[in-house]
Amino acid sequence: MTLKPQDVVILLKLISLGSRDLSFAALAESLHMSPSEVHAGLQRAQKARLYAEVTRQPLKENLGEYLVHGVKYSFPVEIGGRVRGMATSYAAAPLNVHIQVNDEPLVPVWPMADGAISGLSFSPLYSSVPLAASRDATLYELLCLVDAIRSGRAREQRISVGLLLERLDLKGKTV
Repeated sequence: MTLKPQDVVILLKLISLGSRDLSFAALAESLHMSPSEVHAGLQRAQKARLYAEVTRQPLKENLGEYLVHGVKYSFPVEIGGRVRGMATSYAAAPLNVHIQVNDEPLVPVWPMADGAISGLSFSPLYSSVPLAASRDATLYELLCLVDAIRSGRAREQRISVGLLLERLDLKGKTV
């Protein structure tokens, strides 16, 4: 059993939902995935001890540890050429208020045909991430923080880890 990048996206969506419970079909629709992809992803996450089937919620401490220490090695970023897209990592909220990008001509973006800005292509965790994130501001922030951990410089990673752990209600805990 190996985690897939969409499993992380599914778990982050559950975090963004809080205590709201969605069916596999509704969760899949919100993520632009199939219900079978969501079901399989949650089964893999459960085997990896990142998800509890009984509560239908991510195991936040385990997920926090994985996001901070493992995701950048499991799912490294691919940077491509100039494209139109949706800002991510340090170029998007919540990091863009902490990190100045004045000297960088091109910021990281998830490629999208109708994207609002021009930047360097930044591989999202899963192909449907830009669509799902465009409809869920909380998910968007979580994904941007994870992207900064996946690819950022030391300062960006440090700030991202703090903000991510805060959003996972793990502030002050060691992961």
